[in-house]
Amino acid sequence: MEIQGTEITRKRMKPAMEEKGLDGADSEIVEREVFQTDIAGSEEVELNINHILEKIERFTELVSELLESGKTIFKELVNEFEERLITIHKEQMEKWQEEIKDLRLLDASNEEANALMHNARFLLQNAHIDS
Repeated sequence: MEIQGTEITRKRMKPAMEEKGLDGADSEIVEREVFQTDIAGSEEVELNINHILEKIERFTELVSELLESGKTIFKELVNEFEERLITIHKEQMEKWQEEIKDLRLLDASNEEANALMHNARFLLQNAHIDS
């Protein structure tokens, strides 16, 4: 592509050079200067392109590193979340098991008190009937 661009530049320059009355040797020198300028410009463009490609490569590496570190962080967070959630579940289950145990003790105590009250009522009724 660079050569084609140079040829186009040369073709454009020739008529202008002919108008100025340059002979063949002068026009060849001018053509070489234009060609060298085009090459120098192309080298500069190539350097800029390479610089951009290096930026792309560094950015791609950065993104890759960020993805990997993000994955690691999320794995650690998932593990911590899982452990904490299991701990919370275990603590809540123990709390409810304790509540069930307390309710059963209370129920047994209430049943015992109810039986005593029933016996006392029966005795009072029998004592009242006997009197």
